[in-house]
Amino acid sequence: MPTAEQYLKPEVIRNVARLDLRARFIVEGFLSGLHASPFHGFSVEFSEHRRYSTGDDPKDIDWLVYAKTDRYYVKKYQAETNITGYLMLDLSESMGYTFRQQLTKFEYSVSLAAALAYMMIHQQDPVGLVTFDEKLQTVLPAKSRRTQLASILALLAKAKPTGPTEVAQALKLFAPMVRHKSLIMLFSDLLVDPEPVMHSLRMIRHAGHDVILFHVLDEAEVTFPFSGSVALRDPETNEEMKLDASGMRRDYLDAMQALRDQYKKDCQNMGIDFVPIDTSQRFDKALIEYLSQRQARF
Repeated sequence: MPTAEQYLKPEVIRNVARLDLRARFIVEGFLSGLHASPFHGFSVEFSEHRRYSTGDDPKDIDWLVYAKTDRYYVKKYQAETNITGYLMLDLSESMGYTFRQQLTKFEYSVSLAAALAYMMIHQQDPVGLVTFDEKLQTVLPAKSRRTQLASILALLAKAKPTGPTEVAQALKLFAPMVRHKSLIMLFSDLLVDPEPVMHSLRMIRHAGHDVILFHVLDEAEVTFPFSGSVALRDPETNEEMKLDASGMRRDYLDAMQALRDQYKKDCQNMGIDFVPIDTSQRFDKALIEYLSQRQARF
């Protein structure tokens, strides 16, 4: 039987049919591996603890956490720890692409979103779900009750990547619906013009919301393992072109790196957490990036 750590591998997760089990295995596998990572006690963002600072009551120190991490943490009260989260999932047809990985970009994003929903609900943090293509397809308001997890997982299980997308437009449409300061987690391959997307994200940040941008690409889109003459098809327009893969490989890799660098730079300038992922990576990398960048903000 696979260990919890093995469940962090996309090729193993692919064989777990039930989304609730996927989410649980990813979260439990991630948490079980924390002791071996440099992020000792890094589940504090979801464990109602924060670092001890001058002025805190020593009575609030959690000595069990100290024994495990050799650091002082104090217990946080419910009012201090609740954060409202929204998972925004891109339904563009390009998200359904995979070359040789077990999970498509969409399936990888769904698994990661399910895990984050599982984590937040079990921490009693409200979380909602938004799916979009050229318009908003699903908007599930954020709630913290246990039944919310089942609702989110049911919607994620039914969602399918089809057609073109308008990431910037979806963000503009959703922003007015969020009345309280929230954490917005966007999952997309972002294979669109960055400028309108960043303009919409700037508006969301200006409204006081936190944003985490999960840039999810297929391994082949990052490494371009093709050679010779290949036929490439745009999944959203069905346009097909034949190319000399070997001749264009360097230009492609430079262009892809430039795109990722641009997103990263713009996000840093706006105080947005940018998490680049490809579908060959274990889920703990994505979650550690998520938690480490969240922790650095406080």
